[in-house]
Amino acid sequence: MKKYIVLLFLVIACSETKKETSKIVQNTDEIGFNIEEQKDSIITIKKQEPSLAEVADTTFVRLANYSDDFFYDMRYATDNNFLKSQVYDCAECYTRAKTAQQLIKANEEFMKDGYHIKFYDCYRPLDVQKKMWKIVPNAMYVANPAKGSIHNKGGAVDITLVDSSGNELPMGTGFDFFGQKAHHTYNDLPEEILSNRKYLKSTMEKYGFQAIESEWWHYNLAAMTGAKVANFNWECN
Repeated sequence: MKKYIVLLFLVIACSETKKETSKIVQNTDEIGFNIEEQKDSIITIKKQEPSLAEVADTTFVRLANYSDDFFYDMRYATDNNFLKSQVYDCAECYTRAKTAQQLIKANEEFMKDGYHIKFYDCYRPLDVQKKMWKIVPNAMYVANPAKGSIHNKGGAVDITLVDSSGNELPMGTGFDFFGQKAHHTYNDLPEEILSNRKYLKSTMEKYGFQAIESEWWHYNLAAMTGAKVANFNWECN
């Protein structure tokens, strides 16, 4: 009889233990779900930028905050440039809001054909212009900071085109090649290259950008030529 009582006690105790274990596991699942849900909300929270239509045309904006469809190779944040020197503390692409609006529109048209704008340089603070002038004090290659450049106004960009995998379209020369071969009027090039340059130029012109004859990569937004030279500097994270 005592043996049966002991067995009955063990069965009841075991049953209660399972119930408690099940309860603990259930609570753990609930906590785990809440944690994951919280993680998702943290991950997806992104600083909301004001619409480009809501800010003044002359406001400086970080282009990557308004579009994920651009590619970047900010050469002056490296020593892979004609200066052979890094003059930006970190790689960022800022422009005036008006310039950003038109760049996004132009890029949307390129994307219809499977291409994207890739940036080599964007807005350039006046302090950086001074650094460049100190390294190469030659107005043929670097704008004199005493007058400033439209890069210093947030209205100029140095660009090329890439496919969706980031492969550059052939343009005949590399970026910052200073010679006749980089001129828009130089025609002793394969038809594919001439066609690529024409495609880039004609599309950018649709959205208010003007080319510099001697540099196939350089485009100024005409509407920003009257803007003031600036020395706005971004923070590096």
